[in-house]
Amino acid sequence: MSRVRRLLPLLGCVLLGCVLLTLYAPGGLLRRDEPPPGPVGWPPYDLAGSIEAAQHRLRRNPDDAAVWASLGTMYLEQARRTSDAAYYGKAGAALRRSLRLPTGDGKPYIDAVIGMGALANARHDFAAAVRWAERARREAPHRWALYGVLADAYLELGRYEQAESTIRRMLDGRPDLASFTRAARLEQLHGRIGPARELLRRACLIAGDPAEYAFCQWQLGELAWNDGDPRAARTAYTQALAADPGHVPSRAGKARAEAALGHVKQALRDYATAVAGSPSYVVEYGELLQHLGRRATARRQYAVFTAQHKLLAAKGDVDHLALGTFEADHGDPRSAVRHLRAEWKRRQSVEVADALGWALHRTGRHAAAAAYAARADRLGGRNALFAYHRGEIERALGHREAARAHLSRALAINPHFSPIRAARARKLLAATP
Repeated sequence: MSRVRRLLPLLGCVLLGCVLLTLYAPGGLLRRDEPPPGPVGWPPYDLAGSIEAAQHRLRRNPDDAAVWASLGTMYLEQARRTSDAAYYGKAGAALRRSLRLPTGDGKPYIDAVIGMGALANARHDFAAAVRWAERARREAPHRWALYGVLADAYLELGRYEQAESTIRRMLDGRPDLASFTRAARLEQLHGRIGPARELLRRACLIAGDPAEYAFCQWQLGELAWNDGDPRAARTAYTQALAADPGHVPSRAGKARAEAALGHVKQALRDYATAVAGSPSYVVEYGELLQHLGRRATARRQYAVFTAQHKLLAAKGDVDHLALGTFEADHGDPRSAVRHLRAEWKRRQSVEVADALGWALHRTGRHAAAAAYAARADRLGGRNALFAYHRGEIERALGHREAARAHLSRALAINPHFSPIRAARARKLLAATP
């Protein structure tokens, strides 16, 4: 990733480079502790209106492959901003319709091919995403969107060297929001928070519409949250919501930060708003309720999670990572191990390694758990939850000094990383000499 950073001063056109250097150089116009300027002059974000307009055009011309592909991409964007998986089915139907329609050169419409790769990533079928992206690369190697699909898939598959190579190509060919945000994620995985933050700030500067700006600010919020700064996180989430009030991940992030800052009533209101828009955050909401002693209400949130995933499983869309993580903490750890072993066969990322290690620990297989926990740390990232899990596993193995070191590291990275687990980490440290 050092090679990626060396490329950044050379990125893109001279004008963009001069703007970024002027803003961020020592003594520049924008100090490093200041947020980037907010969106100016953008109209209110109306993705639903754009979808309706595309549907209207298709009623007049149902054989327009380009509009079908655009509609599918907009459905994917709606799924991302609302965390509502129901849009995946709509996106898939629109993209497949585009692929079936004839085009002038007799080839499938390339945006639909790329869109199918993005949809596969969204559905956690990362191997399929690679296949779609490679197909797009064979037909149109200079369509930069395909490299974003490929980089996302490699990151989720745990193929980090290939992800870095792909991101480097994106930065070489088209330094834009897509390449900056992906480079930032890779920096974060390596624990390089400063460069990751700088990349995201630059991405915010070149966001082209409220959706892009909200996405960048949300990522800045996630970065600040994971680095233990709930105030900066809340500021970024609030800026995201100012640009796009319907951005559910930012609403949930704001709730998380508010809880850490002691604004519990507002946190509960924001969580309720988030889960009303999407059930993706019901477990997080439930854990806060559980921490506050509202166990019956928390159980209702967990029941929503279980019902949601039963519906998805009935459609053949099983999220083994989400189910395994939930079962390890709130259900049957043996079921968690089954889910996570299945996921490990599909992809060997640090997230899956951590989750599988924790599930094995919960079933009493602490030695096997320790191997996966160590693997989760192999990139050198700063992840409080990984450190906490490793501390609990070392404690179960009787390694008191190692346990204390990892639990202390978890709280040093982010003392608010989880209302339940952070409290337990403090309790264990207080009880361990």
